[in-house]
Amino acid sequence: MNENLFASFIIPTLMGLPMTILIIMFPSLLFIKHTRLITNRIMALQQWMIKNITKQMMSIHSIKGQTWTLLLISLIMFIASTNILGLLPHTFTPTAQLSMNLGMAIPLWAGTVILGFRLKLKSSLAHFLPQGTPLPLIPMLIIIETISLFIQPMALAVRLTANITAGHLLIHLIGSATLNLITIYTSTAMITFIILLLLTILEIAVALIQAYVFTLLVSLYLHDNS
Repeated sequence: MNENLFASFIIPTLMGLPMTILIIMFPSLLFIKHTRLITNRIMALQQWMIKNITKQMMSIHSIKGQTWTLLLISLIMFIASTNILGLLPHTFTPTAQLSMNLGMAIPLWAGTVILGFRLKLKSSLAHFLPQGTPLPLIPMLIIIETISLFIQPMALAVRLTANITAGHLLIHLIGSATLNLITIYTSTAMITFIILLLLTILEIAVALIQAYVFTLLVSLYLHDNS
């Protein structure tokens, strides 16, 4: 097969215009709006998941930090739905793009840092210099802590991008191997097909876990600064 291995990561276009905005807006259409008087099973499952995630993630926050609840819940729902939809055939995954993930990570990280400097300036500045540090190590530790602070949004974006990209590449490689082997070695093709099914199930779990990890780390940054 001469198909490009990274073809699934190319941003689709329509009449020369990128369709990224439409693709980003599409997952929100899948969530059921709570306008019915009697809920069904899907709505009940959705409410149960949101309730448990909210309880687990926001219970450690102060009153100021809990004002971010709607933003963080919307974030985890968006990332999870985008990751799962990206596993469907002939689809595009925006969260496999580093620029997309940096666009989410940098404003969220900057918001938590600004909130920390605004609410508790002394405590935020104290993170740059641990108590009891020897005098000769003070300049070095301040530089190291500053670098580690600015690396946080990059770590968020790279972690999500790497996990989503690696999973898509593995599925692409094993799927291509299965198609090539099905006419030559049928028994081997069945084995690779079973591996492909197991890998797909694993990638669904990874899509949900990475959405939770991304949002949880933002929540922890918020907890340290609120």
